[in-house]
Amino acid sequence: MTEQSLIAEAMSQIWFQFVLVAIFGFLTGLEFREYILLRSKERPEIPSISLGATRTFTFIAVLGFVLYLLDPELQLYLAGLLGLTLFFALFYYQKLRSGQPGLLQPLISLVVYTYGPAIMLQPPWFLVLLFVTIVFILSARPFTQQLTRNLEPQEISTLAKFLLLSGVILPLLPNHSISSYIPATPFKIWLAVVVISAISYAGYILKKYLLKRQGYLVTGLLGGLYSSTATTVVLARKSRLLEHPDAALNAGILAASGIMYLRLLALIAIMNTNLIPHTYIPLMLFSITTIAGAILIDRKAPDAADTTTDLGRSNPLELGIALLFAILFVVMMIITQQVINHFGQTGLNLLSFGVGFTDIDPFVLSILSGHYQATSLQQLSAAIIIAAGSNNLLKAVYAATLGGFRNSGRIAAYLLILGLGTIGYGLTMSAVIL
Repeated sequence: MTEQSLIAEAMSQIWFQFVLVAIFGFLTGLEFREYILLRSKERPEIPSISLGATRTFTFIAVLGFVLYLLDPELQLYLAGLLGLTLFFALFYYQKLRSGQPGLLQPLISLVVYTYGPAIMLQPPWFLVLLFVTIVFILSARPFTQQLTRNLEPQEISTLAKFLLLSGVILPLLPNHSISSYIPATPFKIWLAVVVISAISYAGYILKKYLLKRQGYLVTGLLGGLYSSTATTVVLARKSRLLEHPDAALNAGILAASGIMYLRLLALIAIMNTNLIPHTYIPLMLFSITTIAGAILIDRKAPDAADTTTDLGRSNPLELGIALLFAILFVVMMIITQQVINHFGQTGLNLLSFGVGFTDIDPFVLSILSGHYQATSLQQLSAAIIIAAGSNNLLKAVYAATLGGFRNSGRIAAYLLILGLGTIGYGLTMSAVIL
């Protein structure tokens, strides 16, 4: 390329970057203007102090671009940043005098000032990311206010401790076997605890803080992420207190079991993708069928006046719960290995059926994380499916006994059929191997 063509290409690129910076500065100002108007409507008694909106943010974005372009040594750019900072300090002083401690506009203005360097040093998507982040912060005000009002203080402390153990301690754990009796490394053991706790925590937060007053169908769907067995127990007990059967409660119980299959599939996708070809079709089939049945039952139910339901479980990120799960996980790995070594596939099938009447998560994760030389992938997949089926048998017993045959007998029968069908599929997989 000639020197003139290079100059022309550089100029066209500068024009393109300049236009993008100006447009995103203008759009940021529009979004902030909407934020100020909404805030004024919510609290009209407090006068709003603002530097401006669309034109101000556009000018700040263009100023940062021009100063950075004119002086690659950054002296002009840093001088402009210092001038804006001093101006914002005076502005904030006036806001404090009027009883408004918010720093949002100065902070957003400083981010807008970096639009120029961002578009020149990074790909265009980075500028888009900055803009989307600002829009999200401004539009998420009602959500964040509701969350901060309802969030219990100990939740943050528990989350911080768990992030410390998962983000700092986890990488330091050895990724090699420490005993011939434990077919997994310390890294994989704690990784399994982190994964199952994170999935359970997602359902816990959604139900407790974000979707607290939704219907029983939503309760069942979210409870299945946390613990389908615990959800069945809570909803069955609630059903027993009613004079007549509540189809919505039964739909929630069935939905929890449907989500259990998706939860198992998510664990397989995260912990051991080699088992996906053997488990994807049956788990998806049972999940879709069960959730569809729950939706049909829920549609026939009348609207409930109060569907607030406390699942009655502790935060799954609490260290005591996580450590107990790790211990159960290791114990289950040892038992599984010994059963496979001494009794083969038949012993594994019986073990998987038995653990279904307890908490199946330690067993399933022991299957996904361990290295069992005497078994095939299809055998391990069959064990997971059998455990899921027997767990549905346990939930059928809970529904019938805790909810009573009059109110929960029909849904107990559904769970019984679902459990037997799942076990039958798992045994068929196992029989093909034998």
